[in-house]
Amino acid sequence: MENKLYDLIGIGIGPFNLGMAALLDQTDEIDAIFFEKTPEFVWHPGMLIETMDLQVPFLADLVTFADPKSPYTFMNYLHEHDRMFPFFFHRHFEVPRQEYNHYLQWVAKQLEGLYFGNTVVDVIDKKEADVPHYEIVVEETSTGRKKYYQARHIVMGTGSEPLILDGLDRLPNEDVMHSSRYLFEKDHLLKAKHVTIVGSGQSALEVFLDLLEEQERDTEMKLSLFTRSGGLFQLDTAKFAQEMFTPEFVDYFHKLSLDQRKGALDNLGPLRKGIDPDTLTRLYTKLYHRTAAMKDSRVHIQPMTEIEGIEATEDGYLLQCRQWQEEVEYTYPTDKVVLATGYKPHFPDWFLPRFKDDIEWEEEGIYKVSRDYQLCFNDDRQHHFFTLTDLVHSHGAGATNLGLSVIRNIHIINTIAEKEIYRNQKNTTFQQFSAEDYK
Repeated sequence: MENKLYDLIGIGIGPFNLGMAALLDQTDEIDAIFFEKTPEFVWHPGMLIETMDLQVPFLADLVTFADPKSPYTFMNYLHEHDRMFPFFFHRHFEVPRQEYNHYLQWVAKQLEGLYFGNTVVDVIDKKEADVPHYEIVVEETSTGRKKYYQARHIVMGTGSEPLILDGLDRLPNEDVMHSSRYLFEKDHLLKAKHVTIVGSGQSALEVFLDLLEEQERDTEMKLSLFTRSGGLFQLDTAKFAQEMFTPEFVDYFHKLSLDQRKGALDNLGPLRKGIDPDTLTRLYTKLYHRTAAMKDSRVHIQPMTEIEGIEATEDGYLLQCRQWQEEVEYTYPTDKVVLATGYKPHFPDWFLPRFKDDIEWEEEGIYKVSRDYQLCFNDDRQHHFFTLTDLVHSHGAGATNLGLSVIRNIHIINTIAEKEIYRNQKNTTFQQFSAEDYK
């Protein structure tokens, strides 16, 4: 066991904790290290499709909202890679997904205290110690050797995992796959005569568009898209709507009751689940040009349809479909299926067994989180357990927003340091959300 007591240990190294590490690198106030089970940093490798962009502008990088002078800004990345002029002439606010991944890898390679290929297999609460802290058990992936570390605070950034329909995980990956594996299985898809994508979000449209490009080189391939939603609806990018991704709105949202927050999330659906308008325009334009002379029978788009099951046959697969508005059930044959069915929060195996009885729950399955992202415990502790995972219920639609993730890290850093290391932005909206001042 290491005798050293760290101020902070981060569990998982995705963009959120990587941004935390980048901000901490520029201050000596907090001594922190981070562990990640994968052997190297890579961001959604199965969906790094060429020509596809992030849905947020380049200013929502790892650090700019906290420290635009940081050496880890996206602008400095462009400068260091001689891409300032191309980016300037490109005149596009959004960053290509592949370039964003390369930017993240560039930052990760410069930071100390990031340990890849190391899985946190247990966290033990040492609340009775003279200095209350956590003991972190880490297993080295390549050797299985365990090491033990100690930290006053924990930040859990274990991200999300693919959401798969019940039973479909038993089907061959090369035939029925989640969109997170799309590029890994793309060669198998291109050999098929009929590929069906299931989903109504950004990932579904990106896969569909990419395969439409491939379809032009293979005239026999048929493509189908089934969406449970009422249609292919675009993300709300209106300027006043975007103010829901500000610290002011998070302040307002967090103070609401759980029932009020649930209702607010329903109203914020177009901000969370829509498709980028540029992506929809690209799809419509491509289909319009392709059907100038005649209808293209190789493309089928069917909204308002749930996929209730998939049955393997000798010739491929049968989708069990239900058009929920008409209440019509039918089967639909296909060779391959891409499930763009989203993600769910990922929790380590040790999390609930260790902490379920010690933390506060707003209701079953929904833990209570403070404004500064601490799990709320039943005792009044000073060794905090911060979470970056599963925060939509407590902090709103912006819980997964890349720009707000920087603001979240500011809160956590300032709480640990017990002083202002990075300044929180104020007065960032033209709207006032609360009426408390008028009581």
